[in-house]
Amino acid sequence: MSMTFSADEEFATQLDAEDPLRAFRDKFHLPLGKDGKPLIYFAGNSLGLMPKAARQVVDQELDDWAKLGVDAHLDAKTPWYTYHEPLREPIARLIGAKPVEVICMNSLTVNLHLMMATFYRPTKSRFKVLMEDPAFPSDTYAIKTQIVHHGLDPKDALILARPRKGEFTVRTEDIVDLIEKNRDTLAVVMIAGVNFFTGQLFDIRTITKAAQKHGITVGVDLAHAIGNVPLALHDWNVDFAVWCSYKYLNAGPGAVAGAFVQERHATNTELPRLAGWFGNDPNTRFRLHLEPEFIPVPSADAWQISNPPIFSMAPLRASLSIFDEAGGMEALRAKSIRLTGYLEFLLDRAGAKRFGVITPRETDARGCQLSILAQEHPKELFNKLQAAGVKCDFREPNVIRVAPTPLYNAFHEVWRFAQIVNTHR
Repeated sequence: MSMTFSADEEFATQLDAEDPLRAFRDKFHLPLGKDGKPLIYFAGNSLGLMPKAARQVVDQELDDWAKLGVDAHLDAKTPWYTYHEPLREPIARLIGAKPVEVICMNSLTVNLHLMMATFYRPTKSRFKVLMEDPAFPSDTYAIKTQIVHHGLDPKDALILARPRKGEFTVRTEDIVDLIEKNRDTLAVVMIAGVNFFTGQLFDIRTITKAAQKHGITVGVDLAHAIGNVPLALHDWNVDFAVWCSYKYLNAGPGAVAGAFVQERHATNTELPRLAGWFGNDPNTRFRLHLEPEFIPVPSADAWQISNPPIFSMAPLRASLSIFDEAGGMEALRAKSIRLTGYLEFLLDRAGAKRFGVITPRETDARGCQLSILAQEHPKELFNKLQAAGVKCDFREPNVIRVAPTPLYNAFHEVWRFAQIVNTHR
């Protein structure tokens, strides 16, 4: 998709005036800088902004607790006992899943462990796990400890798909080659949807096909993908996926995470799993002392171990209704492609000698984040951006991650960001 951009300020204000999503910015609290003006908040890849409606939703739960006590489980405005249920469909729309395949629960890494307990069952011949490098550290810790938990050594069992020498992102064909090379020993391919460091959007469909051809299970970490890029997990036939909801889903710090379990697994009550009472069939859930046998629900709910954490789920309801109101991922993606493309255009004008963008240039190989490699005085540039009211983040030794988010960022903010970067000497 080629777009013609201009570096004039008027062009940026014109893009904002024509933006069909511009009103959504007002639905969020924008943090203010020392001057009392809103920060240029490009850190939604770390923590999304607070939807104004979140306070009302959380207050409702506090009021119900105050007025109803234990009865709020069934009599609250949104009953606590089934609080996870209204989240199913809006989340399923965002990731291209069926509601039966989706459950909101726990945190991402806990969900990854629960999924691995079911899907990583190493045998003498098939025991290896393939990940990309660098994967998010928490994922690496989880996978390595899963390997050790099964009495194996990560040195033998972990395969890393690395970028080629002099490149920053991993080529799809190199991942497929690694799968082919290790097809008889691989048990699980565990890949990110969007890489946290480079912002690369992986070709999940191609990778899944390549692995499943040899009976290898495929899991995806959607931390940086959900709410950022369109996904079609059901159609791509991914086996399982996990995500957090405090980044692009704007559900607040440590908000409830989620998991996707492909329909054929979700409805298979014979699968091994680590169980808890809320994964049990709701009809017999409270007969625990009478019927001590675990009877899984034939859906992703069967992996839910505990009752819903109401206060970390409430803000997600506020956020998901904004996604639906905005027209879902297609509308957001259309703006995102322009917003990030405009940032790339303006950075290119700043000169390749001083900045490299390590995120892929093809729009279908990235989300909204650009990872900027600052060749000269990277720390000084980052400090300068902070002083000028820009909120982004720095990864040692010289990468600045910038994520213009379509729900609350404006084209003029991208223009102002580029002005600061261009005057850095």
